[in-house]
Amino acid sequence: MNRRAFVHTALHAVGLTALAPGPLGAAARPLTLQLADVTAAAGITFRHNSGAYGDKLLPETMGAGCAFVDYDRDGWLDVLLVNGMDWPGHTRARSTPRLYHNNRDGTFTDVTRQAGLDIEMYGMGVTVGDFDNDGWPDLFITAVGQSRLFRNTGKGTFVDVTTTSGLGGRQAFSTSAMWVDVDRDGRLDLFVCNYVKWAVERDVFCSADGRQKSYCTPEAFRGDTCWLFRNNGNGTFTDITATSGIFDSSAKSLGVTLVDVDGNGWPDLFVANDTQPNKLYRNQGNGTFKEGGVAAGVAFSADGRARAGMGVASIDLDGSGQPTLAVTNFDNEMAGLYRPVSPGVFRDTAVAAGIGGPSRATLGFGCAFADLDLDGAADLVVVNGHIDDTVRNLRPGATYAQAPHLFLNQGDGAFRDAAAEAGAAFARPMVARGLAVGDFDRDGDLDLLVTTNNGPCRLFRNDLANRHRSIRFRLVGTRSNRDGIGAVVRIFHGSTSQSRTVHSGGSYLSHSDLAVTFGVGLRDRIDRVVIAWPSSQFEEFPNLATGKTYVCTETRGIVVADGR
Repeated sequence: MNRRAFVHTALHAVGLTALAPGPLGAAARPLTLQLADVTAAAGITFRHNSGAYGDKLLPETMGAGCAFVDYDRDGWLDVLLVNGMDWPGHTRARSTPRLYHNNRDGTFTDVTRQAGLDIEMYGMGVTVGDFDNDGWPDLFITAVGQSRLFRNTGKGTFVDVTTTSGLGGRQAFSTSAMWVDVDRDGRLDLFVCNYVKWAVERDVFCSADGRQKSYCTPEAFRGDTCWLFRNNGNGTFTDITATSGIFDSSAKSLGVTLVDVDGNGWPDLFVANDTQPNKLYRNQGNGTFKEGGVAAGVAFSADGRARAGMGVASIDLDGSGQPTLAVTNFDNEMAGLYRPVSPGVFRDTAVAAGIGGPSRATLGFGCAFADLDLDGAADLVVVNGHIDDTVRNLRPGATYAQAPHLFLNQGDGAFRDAAAEAGAAFARPMVARGLAVGDFDRDGDLDLLVTTNNGPCRLFRNDLANRHRSIRFRLVGTRSNRDGIGAVVRIFHGSTSQSRTVHSGGSYLSHSDLAVTFGVGLRDRIDRVVIAWPSSQFEEFPNLATGKTYVCTETRGIVVADGR
């Protein structure tokens, strides 16, 4: 039985339906939370360095990303911030990624140097996954030039294993990346997005006025293929880009997320491309993929145009077991919201859903589905910012720094932008890029981490005022990969159900907490949870209290995390 059949059978057997929508035309749901900027109070002093010195080099506009990661496995999320660096010949100061350890009291300590991450690179994105299944989360940081794999030693330090893993010797403008077990052998493989063929020595002159140099659009450069590396199980990887069907030298890829569009348990890959059609790589279950973005309706906008895709997010939005995809795009293009109309076929519903209009005037980057108010309906957060600080001189009304969107789910298939109600700190304009989601203070709701280009990061604490509860699950694979990436977790409560897929990567250059979080409103218990593991193992646990985080170890049971 495949996963979609399992979902429908399970729902029918107990008389349940998917998460019930509210009545059309119902009164707008109020926002019951505030997003407080606690960056300074938390002791996070990071500032991104784009290396810009006036020569308008393309990568300066693009980065960088961030991650929530519990690198020391103490049960508290730490913060990783990717950084750029000065260009050769224009050195001003040394800049590296920064790792902040969670002190469990709302503050963080910079542990970059002692963790072994004090390494200069022109970093772009990050993805987190336990590639060697030793129980410790490892880091892959993408870069302009050589991307790097850092193995977690389990002693609070990381070791650069790029060369010994077989990932060295590859120069590219790499962006987002994702750990995913494409062949379901229990080992995490690595998918890497590459943007365009660019290097300092191959930079070209672009100008908006014919005199002064400006940042080029991606049309000025050739595209580059994404990469797919198979995990050999011995600490090394094999490049299977060509043999897997992923190779595409026309791609200009910036975002990637895991989906399972046909519900068969084999992970498919959705890739957002800039000025090129988006791609949907459907897993054939034999080590190869078939690209089907056009047939699925996700390659273009509703009017058939390739847009400037940046960030991506996916979720089962209505409890049907089928994914919805969100894609951020350039200004005047609006974000895409691809809803399933049949298995494997989607329609862009952004305008009807209330997302298209507000996002038309903004240039979106990081995005994430997250049930911020814990009402059982996932909301969509999008962070924005233009690529050039001179845009105000080129287009009336356009701004460099832009306010984010908080699209609050109204429960009837529609959203409304409630960012202005979430607090002045969150609503202020930023030149935002990366976005990650996680519960850094362990109060049960989801907080946000945002990076800005050539500027500070922002840590937003979610302060809920509605007494809603969550229930959270952290998966540990035994037959499956250790992180349970690709597993589907479904909860049943009353007459409704919700499901979440464990995945790394997503958003834009960023990585959110691997634990899945469900909002359950005022419920104090759920009827049951069912986990579909990548190994094809199904497990069910009944009658669980909410307000807790559970650790589910494949074939070994479920326990409350740290007594919580």
